[in-house]
Amino acid sequence: MKSEQIKEITEKATEQLVTALKAGQSEGLTSYLKAIGRFHRYSLHNVLLIALQKPNASYIAGFRTWNQLGRCVKKGEKGILILAPMVRRNSEKEDEHDENHALHVMGFRAAYVFEVSQTDGRDLPHIGVVQGDPGNHGERLRNFASAQNILVEYSEKIAPARGTSNGGRIMLLPGQSPAEEFSTLAHELAHELLHRGDRRSSTSRRIRETEAEAAAFVVCNAIGLDTGSAACDYIQLWNEDAQALTESLAYIQKAASQMLAALTDS
Repeated sequence: MKSEQIKEITEKATEQLVTALKAGQSEGLTSYLKAIGRFHRYSLHNVLLIALQKPNASYIAGFRTWNQLGRCVKKGEKGILILAPMVRRNSEKEDEHDENHALHVMGFRAAYVFEVSQTDGRDLPHIGVVQGDPGNHGERLRNFASAQNILVEYSEKIAPARGTSNGGRIMLLPGQSPAEEFSTLAHELAHELLHRGDRRSSTSRRIRETEAEAAAFVVCNAIGLDTGSAACDYIQLWNEDAQALTESLAYIQKAASQMLAALTDS
């Protein structure tokens, strides 16, 4: 494939993504954001307690929260012990409806939460996924990574992330479909190609994620994979928009072009 063709493909695919972003959040993304908003952040101490009791835990919530999400804790399941703070207002005269009143932690009490595998019911919403058959392109993309002196390995420890990259080393979550793995690898390779030099310190994480996912979208689109709303949803989860995408167009094209050249080189 000639460089002119690759440029045309990247421009057309990026234009499609810009159009999708301008159209707004997908229904799936909206549901996803509402769901994850119900999962509370836990202190480091409680994270350690959860990891000790259930090392493979992903989504954690209390009994009532699971009910609100349309799921019920299975009969006989043992809760995961955490420590919940007991608080009171510093002054009993303060208006209990005043959100700015000062709170004082009196101590902690035992509380129990449950992991999603301990529950049954309505499926949790998830963002779009990539579908299709990448064929031998997956192997070619891994060969491209190797040619760039980038090591590609697999580890379950990175869950729930699908992939990570760290200066010449990419880790992929095993068990993904061939299409999902291809998309994830393209995303992480874009980071390696674009964000390991001076631009890492001059860009925000949101911009880097936007560029990486957009580059992956272009490459997946070029080899015929069905991305659905996956790329659009991913970018919007980082609160980015069409403007951020167009401002990064040159960098997106650079990373996508390098990968596509390797995939189409006969």
